[in-house]
Amino acid sequence: MNLAHLLHRAGRAHRDRWAVAEGTQDILRYGELSQRVAMLAGALRRSFELRQGDRVALAMRNCPQYVELLFAIWHAGLTAVPINAKLHPREFAYILEHSAARICLVTPDLEQAVSGVRGVRSIGVPSADYQRLLQGEPIPAAPVDPMDVAWLFYTSGTTGRPKGAMLTHRNLPCMTTCYFADVDRIDAGDGILHAAPMSHGSGTYILPHVVQAAKQIIPSSGGFDPEEIFQLIAHHQGVSMFSAPTMVRRLTDHPLAESADLRRLKTIVYGGGPMYVEDCKRALSVLGYKLAQIYGQGESPMTITALSKARHAEVDHPRYQQRLASVGMAHTAVEVRVADADDQPLAPEAIGEVLVRGDTVMRGYWADEAASAAALRNGWLHTGDMGSLDADGFLTLKDRSKDLIISGGSNIYPREVEEVLLRHPSVQEVSIVGEPHADWGEAVVAFVVARPGHIADESGLDQFCLDHIARFKRPKRYVFVDALPKNNYGKVLKTELRKKLAPPTG
Repeated sequence: MNLAHLLHRAGRAHRDRWAVAEGTQDILRYGELSQRVAMLAGALRRSFELRQGDRVALAMRNCPQYVELLFAIWHAGLTAVPINAKLHPREFAYILEHSAARICLVTPDLEQAVSGVRGVRSIGVPSADYQRLLQGEPIPAAPVDPMDVAWLFYTSGTTGRPKGAMLTHRNLPCMTTCYFADVDRIDAGDGILHAAPMSHGSGTYILPHVVQAAKQIIPSSGGFDPEEIFQLIAHHQGVSMFSAPTMVRRLTDHPLAESADLRRLKTIVYGGGPMYVEDCKRALSVLGYKLAQIYGQGESPMTITALSKARHAEVDHPRYQQRLASVGMAHTAVEVRVADADDQPLAPEAIGEVLVRGDTVMRGYWADEAASAAALRNGWLHTGDMGSLDADGFLTLKDRSKDLIISGGSNIYPREVEEVLLRHPSVQEVSIVGEPHADWGEAVVAFVVARPGHIADESGLDQFCLDHIARFKRPKRYVFVDALPKNNYGKVLKTELRKKLAPPTG
């Protein structure tokens, strides 16, 4: 089934419900949105002589047109290539060329960044050209095969060139169903607030909200501004949003957080990076039990495991602390395995690579058969993440396999050390990396950002670690910095931290 049918179904059944809002202003109802999508789809196919499966890129900050363009691309039987608006022009050029995109829809702030890529025609959004597309004759939704690519999802590429995960017209409906089964319910009049990039996780959650004819709320700023977020939560009804853990932290630490009207906040789904236990507890104390967690990758979008709001509220459970540190249980539609080097399942609590299989897992990587074969070998998606499953099926992530530190023959998982240091009252942020050591192979190094008004000293942090974890796991040195380097998705760039380390002295 073509994904566009989800929108047209909502357009027929709930034509008068508000579909899209910008800031506090409702601007499109579902019936109108459905018509605009069919007209845009017709114009894309006819005006540019696009063929089934051709790629259409979206180099756009969050804006109302994002919603209609995604569905128009699918309606026309084309493949959407959403690109994060914060990328460098060279990264834009690489993705446009690698995907062989024919058309690039671009917001004014990014026109310069995507100019000059050969073979790609840019169309401003909004612009006179875009308005002409909306005057086209509507066409029926194109028939598609379930394995046709709907969304070409380019990974963040922090350790090399980004790869394009091929997400199909089967993957994304399955992901959508998992939202209702494992994450949250959506009621009439609810809305999703897109403060995170619509090119990634927040954009995929357009789908379950369209299924329920809920409102897509785009901040007027086009991004994440805590003060604006609080205003929009107070204005709209039943507000949910997807956030990176750093965004949740910024909300809870904002001066308005304690006095904000949060009665209309329904759910904040967080994911895309580690949410440390102390940060999670702080967010729950400020926002209430309105947090749900998902763990996924572009290769299995938003859909590997989930920790529901109900689980976050089970404070009397004897293993509450451990479950809060986990990423929850496998989504309904996937199998999750922690495996050894031969892909064989390990016993509960043993640490190995997290493997996933199910109908949410990508078809493969675009134009990269070798990488596809490696990632999907033996029928499982190899995530590259290390973790352990407990006897109840809760998955706890340790770290990316490449971030594992081996010191003196012992495995040290940076997250475990980070969790301890974040409990120290003087520590705002911390990231643990390994550096080469002549005697031990690797030594543990902590990059520490102190809380404003606090002084974090090495001896105090060292003693704190000795009080809470094994001696061999504690950092051998501490590097105090003003901020941790992060990519466009809020993930700490450990590769950049390693570059800051001096050559080993033995």
